[in-house]
Amino acid sequence: MSDPTLHSITQSPDDFAVQIADSVESFIVATTEVARGDEPDSAVPFLLLEISQLLLAGGRLGAHEDILPDERYEPDTGPEPDVDELRERFAAMLEPVDVFSEVFDPYEPRKAPVPARISDNLADIVADLRHGLAHYRAGRTSEALWWWQFSYFSNWGPTASATLRALQSLVAHVRLDQPLAALDGLDTDEDLTEDDLAEEAGRVMIQEIAGPLGMKGL
Repeated sequence: MSDPTLHSITQSPDDFAVQIADSVESFIVATTEVARGDEPDSAVPFLLLEISQLLLAGGRLGAHEDILPDERYEPDTGPEPDVDELRERFAAMLEPVDVFSEVFDPYEPRKAPVPARISDNLADIVADLRHGLAHYRAGRTSEALWWWQFSYFSNWGPTASATLRALQSLVAHVRLDQPLAALDGLDTDEDLTEDDLAEEAGRVMIQEIAGPLGMKGL
């Protein structure tokens, strides 16, 4: 649901900035609601849908010409909202499958996969989006678009893409009735090789995760 105070009365709903801001706010609101844990049975498919929709907005930002802010130096947006509670809620909710294996840059040769966490990624994405939204709500539209575009390339875009891949893989394992190799015991602070990942990977059967994470009968 869009904040009725989010947009200026002079802005058309068809404006690029309005559409991006709506997508950003929708993702933040929806993700925060999922983290509350009121409907844990639908958490994973709902996150898959929300991140897919957010990446559409990211793709539009990526395809857009370079956006330049009006001011040379970024205005202060004030204190950054804390995302630790969001991170912790998702970590508890997704505990069986929170850690996944990610290749950071597919165009950098011979890079080993590294462990990452869905909960960390979701919190980082929300933090990036909120920062731009603070500029937008203060009337600094070009600054907001610049930030969302820049951070799409540098942080939240790759992070959201990796998270989408993990969630899609998780749902696919359930739908195809395939056992899931979970990265049990991995520490995301460790610098692990591909062999390390293989040795540490535990075996988590689909029936142990499908029900609690809302993926039965999709």
